[in-house]
Amino acid sequence: MITAHSQPERNVGATQMRDWAFSQAMRASKYSGMKAITELSRRMAPFPKPQAITVDGGALWLSSRKTKRLYNLDRATLAVTWECAVPDNDTVWGATKVGDDVYVVCGADAADVDARRIRRVRPSVGFDPAFSVPCPDGMGSHLSHDGTSLVLSQWYPRKLISIGADGKPGRVFTAPHQVVGHCFAQGAFYLATTTDEGSNDYFIERLDPATGKCEMLARLGFSARGLAFDGANFWTNHREVDQVVTFARVE
Repeated sequence: MITAHSQPERNVGATQMRDWAFSQAMRASKYSGMKAITELSRRMAPFPKPQAITVDGGALWLSSRKTKRLYNLDRATLAVTWECAVPDNDTVWGATKVGDDVYVVCGADAADVDARRIRRVRPSVGFDPAFSVPCPDGMGSHLSHDGTSLVLSQWYPRKLISIGADGKPGRVFTAPHQVVGHCFAQGAFYLATTTDEGSNDYFIERLDPATGKCEMLARLGFSARGLAFDGANFWTNHREVDQVVTFARVE
């Protein structure tokens, strides 16, 4: 279905509009037969534009692209239990919980600035000024931990990069599509991806770290941001409508 928000943003003639509408219909038919995720819940975030997401037991960590803050929430109620401002008015783009700490990707909300860094947050304390690691080539969006090291994803380069204890990049995986979120679960990387960020063509894929091969599992069908796993189900954000979404595990 063609919706108002998916229409082109520039003025075009009747022929161009017809061609665009045809391309949208062809895209819809291309993915219409793909298995869709099973949504379990959609809840309004207690703040606008939820971005980063990671689950830690009964807690949920979220950031907001609008407020430039990082939040700890009760997973059951989405009530905020603690929050802190992000230094330099940066945005937290991605997050993962490792031990007692939360590691986040921080950077300016500007398309022409590639200077993102990995920072460490001490819960109930705040950002650790002693820990700040530059992302490879200044680019990074989301984080996971594979049990050994942090793993950073880069959206447009379509890469997952392990980050060593010394902050240096290690093994690199290449994803077939743009990575809008990822997590490590059950021995594999699960990716939220898109083939066209201006559409609803968003998917869940699984990347095998042993072989580097990636398999498309299901269609998300909305512009997701971030991905987390709680041991049973997946979590993501539908940022543009300020919602937190949970969906069943896909195989």
